Order: sequence, then C-alpha cells, then structure tokens
Amino acid sequence: MFRFILPDPHCMTDSAQPAARARLAPAGLICLAITSVGWGLNWPVMKYLLTEWPPMSARGLTGVVGGLLLAALALARGQSLRVPRDQWPRLLLLSFLNVTLWMTLMGLALLWLPASEAAVIAYTMPVWASVLAWLVLGERMTWLRIAAMLMAFAGIAALLGGNGISASRDKLPGIIMVLIGAFAFALGTVAAKRLPLNLPLIASSALQIGLGCVPVAIAGLLIERPQIAALSSVGWSLMAYMTFVQFCIAYVCWFAALARLPASVAAIGTLAVPVIGVVASAIALGEPLGPGQIAALLFTLAGVVLATRS
Repeated sequence: MFRFILPDPHCMTDSAQPAARARLAPAGLICLAITSVGWGLNWPVMKYLLTEWPPMSARGLTGVVGGLLLAALALARGQSLRVPRDQWPRLLLLSFLNVTLWMTLMGLALLWLPASEAAVIAYTMPVWASVLAWLVLGERMTWLRIAAMLMAFAGIAALLGGNGISASRDKLPGIIMVLIGAFAFALGTVAAKRLPLNLPLIASSALQIGLGCVPVAIAGLLIERPQIAALSSVGWSLMAYMTFVQFCIAYVCWFAALARLPASVAAIGTLAVPVIGVVASAIALGEPLGPGQIAALLFTLAGVVLATRS
C-alpha cells in the first residue's frame, strides 16, 4: 500500500529542476487528496474516541507508535535515519511547529470549545499560510488564488458555524490556543518550503512525527493519566486508525504534497478536511447534514478546486 501512495524519495531533493517539479504537480495533488481524506475521516474518529480517552494521550501515543512504524519502514527500504548535524535545528523546528504545537493546542482547546467551533478557527490556517508564503517565499498572491481562498473559507464558516460562534470569556482560552496552533501550523508549512530537510521522505516523516509526538505523549500521561481499561474494542480500532492512517499515511502524504505544490495551494487544499469530516460525521455519528450544509460543502470544494487550478 505504501508503495502505491508514497512518492519516490529521490524527488524530494533540492536539485530537482523546475520542469521536473511541474511534471510532479499531479502527484502533489494526489498526495494532498489522500491527506485530506485521512485527516477528514479522523474528525469523527477523534470525536468518538474522546468519549473513551483524553485527547493529548490519544494523539501523542498513536503518533509515537506511528513514528516508530515509519522508522522501521524507512530502514526496510534502505533509508538511513541518521540526521546530519546541520539538519538538526530545522528538524526540531519543523517537528515542533507541524506536530507538537498543533497536536497539543488543538487537543487542549477541546476542553473549552465544541469541536465545530474549534475547527472553524483552526482552518484559518490557509489564510496565515498564504500571507506567510507571500512574505517569506515570494509566492504570488494572484486574484484567482485569493478568490479561491475566500470561497473555501466562506464555505467552511457556513458549514461549521451555521449556528454562529459565541465568543465568551469562558471560551477565550480555547480560542487563543486554536489561533496559536493554526498560526504555528501555517508557519511550519512555510518553513518546510523555506528550510527543506535533506532527508528521504519516509525517514524525514518518521523523525518529525516521532520527535513531535513524544512531548505530547509525555504531557498526556502526566496530566491526563489515561486508563488502558477504558478503551473498548471500538476504541482500540480507532487508535489503530489514527496510528496507521493519520500518521503513517496522511502525514507522509502531506510532507510529500508540500514538496510538490506551492505552500499557499497546499494550505488551501486542506480546507477539504473539515468538509470530509462533516460528511463522515453525518454518516458515522448521525450528525445533521441539511441542504444548507450541502451547499456550503459544494462551495468550499469549488474554492479548493479553484485553488489547485491557480
């Protein structure tokens, strides 16, 4: 399965010519689509799992196991996990921004915010990423790309915030955490383009996920004190999904998509994640999905498609 979805690690080198990158753009879109489906389906998975296990422990421990599995896969494919000394600072920075902060802050924010409100704020990430990509990477902010971002973001707001988002003092800690997490992930998205790791794809993913999730898992064990006995057979199945799909497949494809697409386009493409999550929640959890939500869903997907064509 990994041989089918994972791009050739040799395509990740900085020496690739512009023409080669252009030919690889469809592979980037495929990787982005796989990421969106994997992360989108993780939405109802996490919502159900929260009834049995706390968020930081669930995310941190599955991430550590996922990182170890990817490390084993990298070694089996003949990839070295050795990190050159000059690569360690950027590896730690990317792990902290793309994994640690996002996992920790989004997990803690759910203690103050409903999942739908947290998602609306979290998916302001493409806005920050597009602006940062323009300022740091010099990516052009074309009118078409701006229109695509506004369409997709408006659809997300209508899809998840149909009942309105109430900003009260009680919710302020959660709102602040989600905003910081969204900005950190956007910064990590741009940093991954600005400071690419000179490592094979699977090895790089294993190291980023493993290093990024270790502090999350430790914090979860110390603060949340999860009980193994609380997990049902369904809970164990969902933990397996998070390990294999969210981390071993979706995260690897995200890093591969970043290598092949402009940072702003990749970020806007993630707006398909909550769309898939809403549909999956309606099917799996019986959550409402009316005509208005379907219209907002189509509007969001139209913005995502427009972004990929920009």
